[in-house]
Amino acid sequence: MYVPMFPRLDSLAQNIRRGLSRVEVLAVFPALALLAFWMGAPEVIFATSFLLPGLLALQAMRPQGKGVGDSAPLDGKTGLPMRESFLAVLETTLAEAGRKSHSTACLVVEIDDFPDLAARWGGEASDRILRRTADRVLTTVRRGDIVACIGEGRFAITLHPVASVKLDIVMSLVDRLQKALSEPIAIAGAAAHPTVSVGFATPAQTDFGGSTCLLDAALTALIEARRHGPGGVRGYSDRIKSSAQLRHGLAEEVEDAIASGYIRPWFQPQVSADTGAVTGFEALARWHHPEAGVLTPADFLPAVADAGCMGRLGECILAQSLRAIQEWDMAGCSVPSVAVNFSAEELRDPTLADRLKWEVDRFDLRPARLTVEILETVAAQSEDDVILRNIEQMGAHGFNLDLDDFGTGQSSIANIRRFHVNRIKIDRSFVTKLDQDSTQRAVVAGILALAERLNVATVAEGVETPGERSVVAQLGCDHLQGYIIARPMPFEDTVAWVQTYTAGLAKTPRIGRRAG
Repeated sequence: MYVPMFPRLDSLAQNIRRGLSRVEVLAVFPALALLAFWMGAPEVIFATSFLLPGLLALQAMRPQGKGVGDSAPLDGKTGLPMRESFLAVLETTLAEAGRKSHSTACLVVEIDDFPDLAARWGGEASDRILRRTADRVLTTVRRGDIVACIGEGRFAITLHPVASVKLDIVMSLVDRLQKALSEPIAIAGAAAHPTVSVGFATPAQTDFGGSTCLLDAALTALIEARRHGPGGVRGYSDRIKSSAQLRHGLAEEVEDAIASGYIRPWFQPQVSADTGAVTGFEALARWHHPEAGVLTPADFLPAVADAGCMGRLGECILAQSLRAIQEWDMAGCSVPSVAVNFSAEELRDPTLADRLKWEVDRFDLRPARLTVEILETVAAQSEDDVILRNIEQMGAHGFNLDLDDFGTGQSSIANIRRFHVNRIKIDRSFVTKLDQDSTQRAVVAGILALAERLNVATVAEGVETPGERSVVAQLGCDHLQGYIIARPMPFEDTVAWVQTYTAGLAKTPRIGRRAG
């Protein structure tokens, strides 16, 4: 794909060349010549006989410039230029904007959770998603804007220079992009429903530091947008810059943060799809950083891993979650269980299952009050004997086992039976737009029918709209979790939330489950 240095002029030239080269246009030349001869118009005879063929010959001999895209490699899946090519064009765009006292902006668009999407649909289908997304980006941007692929599921855009790039201009393009890229993509009789997050920056926000600085700023804004996703949007700012700089140095602070209690669980409720009653909470780690604010696992887990503290983090979240159960009991809140997550690294610890049993005994709780969430992709690693033994022992001790992100991995029915899985959590990608897509409904209905046959309960993750909540409940899902219920909250807010939510249940119409 050719990316022009001067997009509008080059586009006009290319359109003229394509138009003159069309077979139907060439076929008209003899007819025009005969008509001109019959009318006695020598100017038309000259144009059709010599001028137009001459222009075509000159165009054929015109050397192709060394502009970006002519010699630079293109992404094999989308046909778009890649990072280095994009930076070269962006540098030229910045120079052009500076000469004309104009401005531009750089946007980075990323398909949310693309690795999960690719795992769900497979390699060939994920390539199709990338191609369709690239096509939609190209048809959504303005003439003269430059588009490139700078990573798997990640696209960069630079705006053609204009007199003034105001926030409403950028947000208008962002809105068009998100609407266009969230349209369903047909895949082998089914449909994928991608969402995208967007980060953007302007040269003024980076002190006019050049193309690399501008792209890095947009990428930093994207990271912040993903923290508020799916479908997040953020513009670069001094606050985001400061937060990003702090995150780079987090590895040195991890041990102190865990010891000081700065990293602690927030809790997201799960409720019965039938009665609406609270059936549990999921514990999700948050770092209350004194300068960067509240950080999500996406921000700090790499730093925790680098510091070799994944095990300590797991112990910290587990202890605080068990203490939360005691506090809820004392406050008279009915919370049957709390769910915690363990990484593959933690599951490889041969003492994990026995340590969990010791911890619940220490807090004087029954094992059934603790639910352990295991990623389907981890459970499918049947060659890892330590992981398999831990999962089996946790079930034998009486802990509830949830198979997380079901549908994105390759877990077999045999493993579901072998590990005595209590619930499967239907991945968010299956729930998105469930009320609008009959194929999505058929897939979820199939998962629910399988679970019913296996006598396994189900949890729908990422339920965000009233329509999704209504349909997934009517299809027969047992439990719901998502923003439509509540966002993750610190422990201090949970008691008030449970009390308010429970009091409101009597006023809420009950959603009937599917008959039969």
